[in-house]
Amino acid sequence: MVHRINGNIDSQTVRLVGDSSIENGVYSIQEALQFSREKELDLVEINPKLDPPVCKILDYKKFLYEQKKRKKQFKAKQIKVNTKEIRFGPQIGDHDGKVKIKSAEKFLMRGDKVKVFVFFKGRSIVYKDQGKIKLLKFAEEIEEYGKVEQMPVMEGKRMYMILAPKKF
Repeated sequence: MVHRINGNIDSQTVRLVGDSSIENGVYSIQEALQFSREKELDLVEINPKLDPPVCKILDYKKFLYEQKKRKKQFKAKQIKVNTKEIRFGPQIGDHDGKVKIKSAEKFLMRGDKVKVFVFFKGRSIVYKDQGKIKLLKFAEEIEEYGKVEQMPVMEGKRMYMILAPKKF
């Protein structure tokens, strides 16, 4: 957001806030500019939508720097959650299933969500119940590392379930 400062403020009156030496209130633009010149600071329009617009007397460069710093801090606190996918067929073998479980555990330990698919090819769509059982067993095996966020759902020729990492 670009703020209007000093002479660029086009209102006749402004509401000054935040400065402890000047009483908060409505002043003419000339008075507000005079106050800012006396302090060798800038008159910055904070909220132009109000009538009269809200202004503060402050060091504009420092204000921009602090806003940028706050934005960067906020961005650093956000956690990006990736979703990893694991897929297998309804007749997956025990050993292959254990390998898939190990990789899902690794993803959940890193903090990623895991979307587990059972895909049905051709006539294997007959084994929907077998696919659901495989997904539920998968969730049971991985219970220590993640919890089921979404129970098995059929979507076209594949059934999926979403697992979220547990907080440690």
